[in-house]
Amino acid sequence: MLCLKHILLRSTCVLLCLLAPSPVSAGLVDTIPAVKPSVVGVGTYLRTRSPAINFTGTGFVTGDGLSVITNAHVVPQALDSEHMETLGIVLGSADAVEFRPATVEAIDREHDLAHLRLRGTPLPALKLGDSDSVREGQSLAFTGFPLGMVLGLHRATHRATLAAITPILMPTLNSRKLDARLINRLQKPPFAIFQLDGTAYPGNSGSPVYDPDNGLVYGVINMVLVKGLKENAITNPSGITYAIPANYIRELLQQKTP
Repeated sequence: MLCLKHILLRSTCVLLCLLAPSPVSAGLVDTIPAVKPSVVGVGTYLRTRSPAINFTGTGFVTGDGLSVITNAHVVPQALDSEHMETLGIVLGSADAVEFRPATVEAIDREHDLAHLRLRGTPLPALKLGDSDSVREGQSLAFTGFPLGMVLGLHRATHRATLAAITPILMPTLNSRKLDARLINRLQKPPFAIFQLDGTAYPGNSGSPVYDPDNGLVYGVINMVLVKGLKENAITNPSGITYAIPANYIRELLQQKTP
């Protein structure tokens, strides 16, 4: 039979356990505020256009705070130079939008990555993790602009699990389905990409995929490179998203477009 002292002690322990913060409340909740200032919009600015800013995708700052990583397909292949259209990044919110010009430092079309360079004041930068170290089943997160500027420039964060590490190319079952793009891809050695169980949208292209506990970037959301190769329904999001491993970013940062 427990004495009153033991009963009170046990009750106090139970109460303290109930009041203690859950470990789930840490991690991503604390990481998001640190990641968001480094996530930017990518687009072009043309003063005579309405709206003047054309949003094309998401990017994130890394390195010295003046390097922005995004997808290659997010960067327009040509600008309206006659009317002084400018490539750059979009900061702020729907109430106060700032556009900062950028130049293309390097492009990696095979992995659909682009390195943009800013001038002026550096921005908060995210650190790159070793994407070879991630494992299937690992918890990840990505932050970007899933709807672009349709509902305002608001960064949104989604949780995701690394569902699979899989080759970029899914062999076609029928030779009649081969086209020039697939044949060109077959001639190159396949590289691994990350398959996530989170839903991303076209505006998320270029979003950083990171560790929810420390913000280390392990990948870049991609919505185009796998279209027609792995999931034809990618334009109608089905809960499957693909990301390019971050180690290709390190290689890109060493390059410079001639």
